[in-house]
Amino acid sequence: MRLLKLLLALTILGLGAAAAGAWWLQRPLQMPDTVSAEAPLEVTIAPGSSARSVADTVVNAGVQGPSVLLYAWFRLSGESRQIKAGSYELAPGTTPASLLSKLVRGEQALRSLTLLEGWNIRQVLQAVRSSPDLKQDIDGLSMADLMARIGYPGRHPEGRFFPDTYRMAKNTPASAVLRQAAQAMEQQLNIAWAQRAPNSPLRSPDEALILASIIEKETGLESDRAMVGGVFSNRLRIGMRLQTDPSVIYGLGERFDGNLRRVDLQTDTPYNTYTRAGLPPTPIAIPGRNSLMAAVMPATTDAMYFVARGDGASYFSATLQEHNAAVRRYILGR
Repeated sequence: MRLLKLLLALTILGLGAAAAGAWWLQRPLQMPDTVSAEAPLEVTIAPGSSARSVADTVVNAGVQGPSVLLYAWFRLSGESRQIKAGSYELAPGTTPASLLSKLVRGEQALRSLTLLEGWNIRQVLQAVRSSPDLKQDIDGLSMADLMARIGYPGRHPEGRFFPDTYRMAKNTPASAVLRQAAQAMEQQLNIAWAQRAPNSPLRSPDEALILASIIEKETGLESDRAMVGGVFSNRLRIGMRLQTDPSVIYGLGERFDGNLRRVDLQTDTPYNTYTRAGLPPTPIAIPGRNSLMAAVMPATTDAMYFVARGDGASYFSATLQEHNAAVRRYILGR
């Protein structure tokens, strides 16, 4: 009888402990009052962390309560070895059960970085370096060293990063995001090059990238991109100078004060397409997908000239006489 009572008592205690454990697993963890959905608690799990050190890290980050309970839960769950390193965010309402699920699934805190069409390399790097969500591992690198680090040694960095919004875990190395953007541009460029028109004057994907960057800077109107590409393709076929202001401005670099002067158009630089025939030596910006396609599949047109109309669109002309009339109308207001 005594044995029976003892077994019964142990069973009741076991059931009580199980019930208490189940209740605790679904009970929200206590966090500092400053934690909210908009300002979650940040927890960074180092690579190679043991279950005990993970529990200690969570408590040291601000979760209130003994870490031994979390450690016991991690071990008893049988999933402690599946916890993934990374940066996590814990919102109010996080329970021990949902915490472990997040850590095992590797649901890290995600951030985004947007690179815009038409940016030059200085603007790209400024956006990357000013991001508080990236681990800065490119500071002090030369352009050559930067390209080597991301897997593109010997490549000029201008135009090599595809404009897009990139999602990454918090504290991702800056070089990793740049590598992803460079790989995206390479992929998009290869896709475009495979669809190039049979009569394209372009001789390589790099030339397509250069022309696409010029198209990107010449117009922000999607419906005009193919026509701008058509004009430049027509000029390249006959060896006519491109005479595009954005390339001249790029060649001026930080000397450009917003006002392009006649002397600037007459001063020879590798990027002055008024003084030199053909394409400039490198891209002048990062082109988007539509500009890439406009470079390799331009509109079939007789136009050899175009001028901004002042409303965002361009006026295209087949002859110099027609072009000069358009300049008088839209630029000089005569």
